Amino acid sequence: MLFYIFKRLLLIIPTLFGILLLTFTVIQFVPGGPVEQIVQELRGRNTGGGGEASGGAVREYRGREGVDPQRLEEIKKLYGFDKPAYERFWVMLKGFAQFDLGKSFFHHKDVWQLVVSKLPVSISLGMWTFLLTYLISIPLGVAKAVREGSRFDVSTSVAVLVGYSIPGFVLGVVLLVLFAGGSFVQWFPLRGLTSDNWEQLDWFHKMTDYLWHIALPVTASVVSSFAMMTLLVKNTFIEEIRKQYVTTARAKGLPEKQVLYKHIFRNALLPLITGFPGAFIGAFFAGSVLIETLFSLDGLGLLSYESIIKRDYPVVMGALYLFTLIGLVAKLLADLAYVWADPRVKFDNQ
Repeated sequence: MLFYIFKRLLLIIPTLFGILLLTFTVIQFVPGGPVEQIVQELRGRNTGGGGEASGGAVREYRGREGVDPQRLEEIKKLYGFDKPAYERFWVMLKGFAQFDLGKSFFHHKDVWQLVVSKLPVSISLGMWTFLLTYLISIPLGVAKAVREGSRFDVSTSVAVLVGYSIPGFVLGVVLLVLFAGGSFVQWFPLRGLTSDNWEQLDWFHKMTDYLWHIALPVTASVVSSFAMMTLLVKNTFIEEIRKQYVTTARAKGLPEKQVLYKHIFRNALLPLITGFPGAFIGAFFAGSVLIETLFSLDGLGLLSYESIIKRDYPVVMGALYLFTLIGLVAKLLADLAYVWADPRVKFDNQ
């Protein structure tokens, strides 16, 4: 087992290197980088930022005159583009090895500071989505498996599949229109995690204010996410119920609850246990960009999206490095969780 863990940890290095190299290479061919954006801004200033359409060619010519080669080289040096690509990639790798994620081009902050500043929003949304998804999916899946083919099973399957078919951001828009001051009532706030006067509230009203703000975005995230897990729990329980050891346990006269929760429950939850680390990490760091944008939640998803749009390469590469590393470690933890849940699994020959 220790050798397997050591080997998996070693494999993280080439995997990270390959992902970073591929992304860095693609970035080199993407137009509209920070240098080009600064040049375009300088051109607009030199031409007055507007004018008639007939003077477009003259304005472009004057803009080119305004950004002389020396100024252009200073801009490239400012962002580090005066060095060849392979040298910039090597410098970035050395920084990542020391967990130095670099500095944002546009926010003028360390990438670590940006990520940490966005964590509270992503943790709030991810934590509630993760907890509610598991707390709803497991009991509902067990109840559906025990009542397979009943009216309850059919009706809940229809409800679950309908919720699954509605994208989270579409449901978010509907919730905003219905309950957040759209065309109907205004029971919930439009944006943010807390009110402006949150600091002046006592602890009870702080908690209620926070839950009041998080209700709609969490609902939009959960409804479309627990359908697959509910059906997975149902199918695994049905598969275990039909096995011979369950028939034997019932033949011995054991109560149905003891058969269900002592014998079936552990084996049926193996797929969920193995996916638990990945789902737990993913819920915190893979928040919905559209949900965060729709409800004005300034989290990691929105930060990553805006960084790609603005070509803020240090944030893009730093976030990619951090999330990939966490994802690879979560995958290793998932494999180890499988061994913990089922001691028969061995990695000796892996």
